[in-house]
Amino acid sequence: MVRVRFAPSPTGFLHVGGLRTALYNYLLARRHGGKFLLRIEDTDRSRLEPKAVPNILENLCWAGIYPDEGVGCEPEGDHGPYVQSQRLDIYRRYAHQLMEKGLAYRCFATTEELAAMRASHGGHGGYDRRYRDLPVAEAEARKDEPHVIRMKVPDGETFEIDDLVRGVVRFDSSQVDDQVLVKTDGFPTYHLAAVVDDHEMEITHVIRGEEWLTSTPKHLLLYRFFGWQPPRFAHLSLVVNAQGKKLSKRDGDVSVDAYREQGYLPAGLINFLALLGWSNGDNRELWSLEDMEKVFALERVQSSPAVFDFDKLRHINQQHLFAMDEASIADLLPPWFEKAAVAMPERAYLERVVALMKQRCTLLGDFVEQARYFYLDPESYDEATVKKRWKADSAELVQAYQSRLEGLPEWQAAALEATLRQLCEEKGLGAAALIHPVRLALSG
Repeated sequence: MVRVRFAPSPTGFLHVGGLRTALYNYLLARRHGGKFLLRIEDTDRSRLEPKAVPNILENLCWAGIYPDEGVGCEPEGDHGPYVQSQRLDIYRRYAHQLMEKGLAYRCFATTEELAAMRASHGGHGGYDRRYRDLPVAEAEARKDEPHVIRMKVPDGETFEIDDLVRGVVRFDSSQVDDQVLVKTDGFPTYHLAAVVDDHEMEITHVIRGEEWLTSTPKHLLLYRFFGWQPPRFAHLSLVVNAQGKKLSKRDGDVSVDAYREQGYLPAGLINFLALLGWSNGDNRELWSLEDMEKVFALERVQSSPAVFDFDKLRHINQQHLFAMDEASIADLLPPWFEKAAVAMPERAYLERVVALMKQRCTLLGDFVEQARYFYLDPESYDEATVKKRWKADSAELVQAYQSRLEGLPEWQAAALEATLRQLCEEKGLGAAALIHPVRLALSG
């Protein structure tokens, strides 16, 4: 059975890149009838954000991505705990197994020693393995001193990764340092914790960002040291801006919260993120989550960087809005009226407004902000338009039009337009002489 996991670090709120990673994991599980796990990797204690886990859970739920097992599930499952800070004894046990086999060692390098090593290597790391061959008895005698536990990376080896997105990737062991597995505070690093957890939680496929590709040789080595079968790896490309740089706050909003607050639909954002690197090979643009679950394949995920096109995101969201019925859209609008401090109209009237505005609205808030004239009388008028369009006879002309409209048996667009044009023709005027003043009077 396919078993995958989304394992965010709770150091901040959910990023759109993280949501894409969660989505691809979720889709692979659904495609193959497998399980999607949510694990929280909170071993970086210095950067924890207390509200991060609730934010991650809320946004996954908003997007329709529900874990089958792990944090947020009731019950959580049979492979817990699913929060790494609750699994410290497990990591210590495995780290000591490696030391007993001579595959890991205690390193007593001080902060000053490490800084000197970095300086001698141009500031690019370069741990010189000075405690690697310390006699075991001496290392054991010093175990109460501050130290880390490092893995022993063998020399003269080539590590080969058969990546499901990138194909075969090779690393020489000279590019791999003696990675820290357990820090001085007793917490594991990502490398040990992720490998141990993925094994114990029976993960079959690890789908994560390409920034972890260079760490994969260390992970494969740990699998070998423990005698475990490694999962299949798939490293997703970066999400970049139009200039090919990694997407950042300078390019626009990067948190899922920001897109929710702007009025994007879950379906629109999820559809767009899925297409940041994946296609079904048929140029189809609009997808529901359910349809993607039926066809998603890692083999169709591209290795090239995915460009975050804000115009395309808005277009896709607009198409999903247009596909919804008026009642469903109206159900989502109360928060937007509250945010705009505009009183909600009667429900039937609101649905008629939605029907008229669907083709023009891109975001949920547009049904309020771009349609205020449906709910409020103008309190001010655009001065430039008044100067250009409101002539000496405009008031008289608008009042004449109002009188004729009051006598119409049916209030239909065709009848309104025919009445307007007939009045203008009688006055010897072009239709624009009345169209613009009427629009100004109605909308400001």
